[in-house]
Amino acid sequence: MNLPTNLKYSEEHEWVRVEGNKAYIGITEFAQSELGDIVFVELPSVGTDVKQDDPFGSVESVKTVSELYAPVSGKVIEVNKELEDSPELVNESPYEKAWMIAVELSDPSELDKLMDAAAYEAMTKE
Repeated sequence: MNLPTNLKYSEEHEWVRVEGNKAYIGITEFAQSELGDIVFVELPSVGTDVKQDDPFGSVESVKTVSELYAPVSGKVIEVNKELEDSPELVNESPYEKAWMIAVELSDPSELDKLMDAAAYEAMTKE
C-alpha cells in the first residue's frame, strides 16, 4: 500500500497535506481500493466552513456511496474541479491529482489528532 510519509491520516481514511496554513484533503489509496471504481465526487463550494469529523461531501463508486469526513476544520478555499469530469482520478492518483478540497486551517492543533503513515497502516491491518 502506498502511504506517503509527508501526509497525516484520519480514522475515516482521509489524508491531509499541509502547506503553510493551507491543508489539502483527499482519500487514501486504501479507501479508494475498498470503494472500487469511483464514478462521482460531490464536494462543497469555496467559502464553505468545514468542521473536524463532520461530513463535507461524498464519493460514489459502483458499489456504494460513502461520505467524506473533514480531518481538520477550516474554510474551503479551493475545490478540485478536475474531479467533476474525471472522478476516476481518485482511483488512479489518490495522493497527487485527486486532492478534493483545500481549507484554510482554523485550528492547526487539530493536526495533532491525526495519524502518521505508520499508525494509519497499522490501523488498516487490524
